[in-house]
Amino acid sequence: MIDINVYDPPQGPLDVLYDDHEIVIVNKPAGLLSVPGKGEHLADCLQARVAAVFPTSLLIHRLDRDTSGVMVFALTPHAQRHINLQFEKRQTKKTYVARVWGQLPEKTGTVELPLIVDWPNRPKQMVCHDTGKEAITDWRVLRSNDVETRVRLMPKTGRSHQLRVHMMALGHPILGDPFYASGGALEYERLMLHSETLQLRHPDGGKGVKFTVKPPF
Repeated sequence: MIDINVYDPPQGPLDVLYDDHEIVIVNKPAGLLSVPGKGEHLADCLQARVAAVFPTSLLIHRLDRDTSGVMVFALTPHAQRHINLQFEKRQTKKTYVARVWGQLPEKTGTVELPLIVDWPNRPKQMVCHDTGKEAITDWRVLRSNDVETRVRLMPKTGRSHQLRVHMMALGHPILGDPFYASGGALEYERLMLHSETLQLRHPDGGKGVKFTVKPPF
């Protein structure tokens, strides 16, 4: 079970999936911050580790600390602008794999629930139909048993904790989620959420590229 008050990120070499003159693609391990937190004890992060190997690297997006999987960094300001614009225009495609509590009643579905930060309980997010920002997630069941279901999640928007809150809202929290799971769903060694694929247009020429890392669970 994850202790959110203890930061003990995994050590080991940077897992580089691909790099060229414009971008670097890495596989982020679960338990490592994407960017530094507040305080020296939270300085170790993927951004710093990538910069140690690729000094010109620039941040484009983030994954939650306890989520693993594919992340892209830019190596030039042009690449950063180019890919940031793709994210803003929802031209990138991302898929995640998660293990969730219980059995979903259907094989596929879509969650459309607006999200906003739960200020008294930050960094938690919550559904709010009055002031929340649009959040859309498509999901598809891969397989299930009596206890859990493996699903592929396809977010159409990129809100903070979107997949985690949406699955909880369905009544099927992601296993091992320290913020949104409870009871038996919490008794896992990590958050069972993994960024499996990322598709984007390469900033040099605009050709479509796709990067995939199978989940480690």
